[in-house]
Order: sequence, then C-alpha cells, then structure tokens
Amino acid sequence: MSRNHFTERERAYLGEQRLGRLATVDGRGRPHVVPTGFRIDADEGAIQIGGHDLASTRKFRDARDHPDVAFVVDDLVSVSPWQARGIEVRGRAEVFTEGGERLGPGFGPAWMRIIPARVTSWGLEPTP
Repeated sequence: MSRNHFTERERAYLGEQRLGRLATVDGRGRPHVVPTGFRIDADEGAIQIGGHDLASTRKFRDARDHPDVAFVVDDLVSVSPWQARGIEVRGRAEVFTEGGERLGPGFGPAWMRIIPARVTSWGLEPTP
C-alpha cells in the first residue's frame, strides 16, 4: 500500500522543481537549514535527497542522529502581483549508505528519504 501524502498537484509541482531547503537539528537542538537538490518518488510518496559526498555532510549526520526534519520547496510565480507557491513537508528522514548513485549523475552512494507526516502547500491552484 502506498504511503503517498501528496496530492496530484503537489506531485506535479515537486516534479518540476529541482531545489529545496532541508531543515535539521543537531544534538544540542541547534537548527541547520541548507539548500539541496532532490527528487520525488511518486510511487512511495517520499522525497529523495542525494549528493556527491552526502555522507560527509552535517545534514546527513543530523538526519541520521535526529530524523525529525522539515523540507521546503517554493518559488515565485510573479512579483506583480505577488504570487508565491510552495510545499512544506514535515517528516522523518531515513538515511542510507548505499544506492544513491541512481538519484543523479555523479552522485555518491549515500542518500536519504523523507517520509512525510504532514504536508502543507500553498499557491498551487490554477489562477483565473
């Protein structure tokens, strides 16, 4: 059974985007937010994050040690009139040390998957 928390519009939007921001916390509760590339696994309803040397990064260590994370993807459709759109995903990160090469050219073996617990989106509805 699919764990998909995303609506059709949310999946389409995430499929068009390439950059999001991942928020983690360290062992002392200090926040850390970084831009990162991602892709959506529409079948699993999850966000997948990889990179060239992901296993050596703070975001990977933080997600491994404290898996409650948030991920935001947003952009501006227009500044006049102001029209923003985006998605916030709160969930649990699962980290892996093998298989990340399949996520993108030049990616290393480490990768992570964010399983949504809560998804909030805005501005994705068609405008008149």
